Amino acid sequence: MIRRLSLLLALAGLTAGCSVFVAEQAPTRHAPKKPTHVMKRSRAHTVRVFVSVLDGDTNKPLRGALVRAGGRTHHASRRGFVALTVRRSEPFRVIASARGYAKQIEHKGFHREHHWRTVVLYRPKLQWPMYGATARRTQAQLHIRLRPPFRIVWTRGMHGLIEFPAVVYNGVAYVGNSHGMVYALSMSDGKLIWRRNLDSLMASSPAVAGKQLVVHDMSGRVWVLNRATGHVRHSYSIGSPIESSPVLRGDVDYFGAWNGVVYALDLRRHGYRWTYQSGYKITSSAALSGNTLYIGDYGGQLLALSTATGHSRWAGSVNGRIYGTPAVAGGRVFAPSSDGSSLSAFSTGGNRLWSLGTGSFVYSSPAVRGSRVYFGSYNGLLYCVSARSGRVLWTRSVGGRVSGAVVVVGGIVYASTKGHTIGVTTRAGRQVFSFPHGDYVPVSGNGGRLLLHGYSRLWAVEARRQR
Repeated sequence: MIRRLSLLLALAGLTAGCSVFVAEQAPTRHAPKKPTHVMKRSRAHTVRVFVSVLDGDTNKPLRGALVRAGGRTHHASRRGFVALTVRRSEPFRVIASARGYAKQIEHKGFHREHHWRTVVLYRPKLQWPMYGATARRTQAQLHIRLRPPFRIVWTRGMHGLIEFPAVVYNGVAYVGNSHGMVYALSMSDGKLIWRRNLDSLMASSPAVAGKQLVVHDMSGRVWVLNRATGHVRHSYSIGSPIESSPVLRGDVDYFGAWNGVVYALDLRRHGYRWTYQSGYKITSSAALSGNTLYIGDYGGQLLALSTATGHSRWAGSVNGRIYGTPAVAGGRVFAPSSDGSSLSAFSTGGNRLWSLGTGSFVYSSPAVRGSRVYFGSYNGLLYCVSARSGRVLWTRSVGGRVSGAVVVVGGIVYASTKGHTIGVTTRAGRQVFSFPHGDYVPVSGNGGRLLLHGYSRLWAVEARRQR
């Protein structure tokens, strides 16, 4: 009896062993369900969440954007979002990117009450980080396509003269007024994000430098502010008024001052890379192209300096002081002369190519788009001339003297006079826009909205849909 029972137990064990072996070699298509208590534990430690990816300028979803999270890469749906299952207890990093957009890395925590996070991406080409739109100071934003007719989205008083335009970066406009107040405003609704009182006259635009905002004032100080909060990180004093707007390459801020000195200020090392003494007052902003810096002075000199050493490459005369800012494009440098009443063109090698007189002051900094140059004069005319020869292609009356730069956006040339702004087509000079406010530089903006500048007020406008 005992032998029979032992034999049966042995057979049972052999059968069980065979079944385990077969299960490991050929698993069934439908795996057995996990025990109930395991399912509850899994659900308690994970959560289903959604990440939405938006274009920051237009607020539209970014279809197909790449979202990297939890060691996996996901493509955003047509509505711009991805669904993820994440562990509650683990730190969660979201990396979002799309072609033509700056990558955004965010550390996002997901909690029981917050299962949705939004990541906002911006196109660097559609931003306006400095005066003149680019380091070459062409006053032409070639990638923004906004054109009239427009509708006003919001307006805001700036409590003082706005002589130089706002710069716009990643959904925020930064602008200073004549009383030394710097504002950061939301481009979506015009609401104040922060303000900083520098308590000094300002006659230039700030410039965005990564997470910093660089500001010059007429007391001779350079301010480096935290772009997110407006807090002062550093300040430097040169002892002479600065009317020149900053232009940055890396950590170096290039500018001129009333004392006739051109500065290369290293903001990281907190000292000068070099200085250059021109001998004449400078109000012009510097233009950068390649390894050369171009700037004008009141002695009527257009200076070309090495960005590395500050040594003079060449100097050209425009027969009258240079108040405005030169523009560099197509191997040429275009410089206005205020009391010389002209616009002059030089090769980037220093050869004088042509000069066009208007019979009246040319304070206006020129704008360059393609083979054409646009500028205004105190005679009340907006000029379009050939970049190659200086031949006048067309003129348009602005209705008053033009003191500030003209600006090209979306194939439209904008110019302002006292209390009025017009927009005309770049090709034929046909007027397509009129606005009952204006003073100096008329326009800046981003890919979603433009900012129109009055004497002391901003208007945010966007393209009005045609019915």
